[in-house]
Amino acid sequence: MKTKEKLRFWHLVRTVTPAMMRVDPKLFFLSMLCGIVHSLLLACQVPVQQRFFDTAAALLTGGVSFRQVLLAFAAVGIVSILIQVINGVGNYVPQVLFDKMSQALQFQVNRKAGRLSAVQYEHPETLDDINKAEQGAMAAGWLVFVLMTLSTFYLSYFLFIGWYLFSLKPTLALTIGVMFVPVALTQILRAKIFAKMEDAAAPERRKYEYYERAIADREYFKETRLLGCFSVLRDRFRDSYEQALRLRVKAERRAAAFQLSMNLLTVLGYGAVYGMLLDALMAEEISVGAFAAVFGSIDTIYSILQEIIQQHLGSLAESIGTTANYVRFLELPERQGEIKTPPAWGDITLRNVSFTYPGADTPAIRHVSFTLRKGETLAVVGENGSGKSTLIRLLTGLYLPEEGSVQMNGIDTRLIAPDALYRNTSAVFQRYQRYQMTLEENVRISAWEQRDELAPILAMAGCDPKDSAFPEGYDTMLSREFDGVDLSGGQWQRVAIARGYYRNHNLIILDEPTAAIDPYEETRVYNRFAEVSREKSAVIVTHRIGSVRLADRILVMKDGEAVELGTHEELLAAGGEYHRLWAAQEQWYEEDART
Repeated sequence: MKTKEKLRFWHLVRTVTPAMMRVDPKLFFLSMLCGIVHSLLLACQVPVQQRFFDTAAALLTGGVSFRQVLLAFAAVGIVSILIQVINGVGNYVPQVLFDKMSQALQFQVNRKAGRLSAVQYEHPETLDDINKAEQGAMAAGWLVFVLMTLSTFYLSYFLFIGWYLFSLKPTLALTIGVMFVPVALTQILRAKIFAKMEDAAAPERRKYEYYERAIADREYFKETRLLGCFSVLRDRFRDSYEQALRLRVKAERRAAAFQLSMNLLTVLGYGAVYGMLLDALMAEEISVGAFAAVFGSIDTIYSILQEIIQQHLGSLAESIGTTANYVRFLELPERQGEIKTPPAWGDITLRNVSFTYPGADTPAIRHVSFTLRKGETLAVVGENGSGKSTLIRLLTGLYLPEEGSVQMNGIDTRLIAPDALYRNTSAVFQRYQRYQMTLEENVRISAWEQRDELAPILAMAGCDPKDSAFPEGYDTMLSREFDGVDLSGGQWQRVAIARGYYRNHNLIILDEPTAAIDPYEETRVYNRFAEVSREKSAVIVTHRIGSVRLADRILVMKDGEAVELGTHEELLAAGGEYHRLWAAQEQWYEEDART
């Protein structure tokens, strides 16, 4: 078990340290150099002080001149000044490096999250992994910082001071180890305790962070206050927070008990040093100057040991567990693909495709086969829960089928790298995002490097930047939290549609973005969509079928299966599921026409 833990620890070090060195190599090595120089100066202070005390004692017997005493005193002063200078530099440089490290580590978490397969987000464990990795990113930076400090400043200091004490009397050097080892053992136990606690606390932390957002964030504010949800959310926040707190207190209590017992042994070692030092002086094994210098430095040595144990090894023990979560997250399998360039625009064919969500007992898609022809507009209809949105995720390559295959121009989507797969695809989803950015940024974010004109794109989406809703035009901030404006649901929808139109594409998807608007507005949106998608492959997903006649063909989904495929007229004539849906919804449009 010890070997396993040791290998695990060194695996963390080997993974995190090189990444941190690449953040700023010059600053990294400068920080190490500052630590080494600082430690040597601090350790040299003891023999320099010994020299001063011995010289001063010799002056009383006439063995040296007063000038030699002044020189020895000057050496003490110079070393003290240099210690303060290097201490200031040594505090500044590591802090700058640590800030850069933290930023780089958090970026790695975000980048990794973007590289995970979309289906992994259907696992609750993945959300816990991301949460723990975000916590671990800060811990990983601290881990490297502590290890660097231990290996440069503290190790150098104790090697030098240990050599000096050993040269005076070997047992004096051994006493440092006697003082240090008990508490080091405590920290090994702390590492195990806090790693276990972190695994148990992560789900509770994710819960209370969500409840906190639901209580305080603007997007929840109206509903939580109007419907009286506040007290329920508050109670659940308190319960989750207290559960996470109980886990931490339990871990702290166990760790404190181990640490107390070991600290008692350390204090005994502290007293043993004074006894052996006095014994060496009485036996004339060391000089008066050595006795005075070492006696005066014991407090420094002990405080440095305490600093290592309490500030560094203690936090190191805690950070090992959370850093392990960070490293495990970075090592999660990423979706790969041999083909790094987008396939040529062509047909998209599904052959006997089936897909089951993680943890589900029944497939969401079962044995679906059809072809989206190049340049065709296909409508996918069906009741809620029929598998429409899942089918689109398979069609676009967001999800990979468990059975069968999805082929883009004859190439299996499993073989295509995600970046290449999505490069010529755009979409507008029912749950579109409301980015707290300017109007221009909200549209351009779908293809940031493009510099196409926004005006025609916004016009096609029915969005006018000269409207009073956008007092600063393209530069209007779409968020009251950043001194901007609030948009209505319909206005946000137009912005989201413009975002989808703006991205260069051969395939564009409308996945029920009009679910919350009336049929007339829906018809207007789809008519504009037909203009935008002319000579493109396009898919319209909806459970409201009043506007799907503009599609070249219609695919009908029911219970995860493709039950019908054809034109509007063909499907009505067949008298099947499409005819039933049409008949059931036809009255909606007649009632709207009368009103």
